[in-house]
Amino acid sequence: MTRACVIGWPIAHSRSPVIHGYWLRTLGIEGTYTREPVRPEDLRSFLATLGDRGFAGCNVTVPHKEAALALAVDVDAAARAIGAANSLWLSNGQLCASNTDAYGFMTYLNQKAPQWCQRDAPVLILGAGGAARAIVHGFLEAGVAKVIVCNRSLSRSEELVGHFGARVSAHRWETRHEAANLASVVVNTTTLGMKGEGDPGIDFSGVAADTVVSDIVYVPLETAFLSRARSFGLATVDGLGMLLHQAVPGFEKWFGVRPHVTAELYDLVRADIARST
Repeated sequence: MTRACVIGWPIAHSRSPVIHGYWLRTLGIEGTYTREPVRPEDLRSFLATLGDRGFAGCNVTVPHKEAALALAVDVDAAARAIGAANSLWLSNGQLCASNTDAYGFMTYLNQKAPQWCQRDAPVLILGAGGAARAIVHGFLEAGVAKVIVCNRSLSRSEELVGHFGARVSAHRWETRHEAANLASVVVNTTTLGMKGEGDPGIDFSGVAADTVVSDIVYVPLETAFLSRARSFGLATVDGLGMLLHQAVPGFEKWFGVRPHVTAELYDLVRADIARST
């Protein structure tokens, strides 16, 4: 029986077991996917004994993503570009790493709002943390000519410019309204709006009618940010799809079958979110 898990500290909140458990059941695969709490000081020893513990691999969440990347022997291009790993597996006893966040975000964006790339305009990213880095990478790989990053700490935005190069520009948080007016896509990668607390506070009154607005926060599924964008008639993309699609490549690595994100799975996880809020 193949076993996989998700590791983090804390980890009880993770919905990955709901996602992977659904695929194991519906695909008829004999396997398990569990939550494994791993303290930061125990990460090295846990990953060194991953196979001995019976695991084919694992997902990685905060605060281990950067440390897991450093411990991997074989790192793919996405993880290297993003600077963090969220999916690990063993190949010939060696620890391999990937980052599927950009894949997950871009796959769902292309599904829900394929028109996002029809206008030659910058993309605006709100925030400059690990999720922002993954999404910047996704847009650059998709061929976007200019990505604007607005963050409350300008130096954090400038770090992304230093990492990704001239196609990315750093701007002060106060300029986010003007930047949104220029953008084809506006993405909130901050935690503002999580559990209904806070809001990036974008003024959508001057935003072009074909602008797509996305939020990676999925608790609640309908954030105030998305609700306000929708009130201006803008197309919106919620954060749950990214979570579901980023899980696909890891499942395939561990269990040997590529699963599909279905409406049934979306509704299952949405119901789980509703029960917790």
